[in-house]
Amino acid sequence: MNQSHDNLALQAVGLTKIYGSGHTEVIAVRDVAVEVCKGEIVALLGPSGAGKTTLLTLLGLIRPPNTGQISIDGILVFNNHQAQVDIRRFRRQKFGFVFQKANLIPFLTAVENVRLAMEIDDQPVRTSRRRAMELLEYLGVAERAQNLPSMLSGGEQQRVAVARALANRPSLILADEPTAALDSVRGRQVMELFRKVAHEQNAGVIVVTHDHRALDVFDRTLEMEDGILRQQQKGN
Repeated sequence: MNQSHDNLALQAVGLTKIYGSGHTEVIAVRDVAVEVCKGEIVALLGPSGAGKTTLLTLLGLIRPPNTGQISIDGILVFNNHQAQVDIRRFRRQKFGFVFQKANLIPFLTAVENVRLAMEIDDQPVRTSRRRAMELLEYLGVAERAQNLPSMLSGGEQQRVAVARALANRPSLILADEPTAALDSVRGRQVMELFRKVAHEQNAGVIVVTHDHRALDVFDRTLEMEDGILRQQQKGN
């Protein structure tokens, strides 16, 4: 922590998320503080039910925290329960998301799936087409650009999903179990892709994972248990 504010993709302080009330109250995330630098890849580890996915939804502005502050690129976006910006627009511009399943639109080709992320944000068709092809080339699947998702392997689908996440040049990429459906070799390749993206595209990357075989890929690992962020350590 205590990084230069100019180099922070993410800074969160005092994050708490509570579900229910009274006897049914569950504190899913408890007073979490975390910083992620631009160009850094961080693993978020912990047992099922530890609060990892809930924390990711808070950091990704999908759910509001009950208390705490979240700043992205030095911009305060949540102060306790109150949004300080237009959340949907801000999320499109600053975030990339990758999930366990690639969640590609089945009737669009690989390149169209990537273009869509930009065209939703009103970027010109020519710009989106060029950027999409550059990203597919960068991620090693340009030759599959005109294929529908059903014609791609699981690893190829995840590469397209990563390209889509990069489309709007995000400051922060959040990935939730992105290799869970892949075998060990393809899973490793996808984790190494995230490292490449963090270091070469200068994005902060947080990956929730149960896969301990690829932890050497990460700059740091964070561990959650019972909603508390317990450990922060350097990767190998």
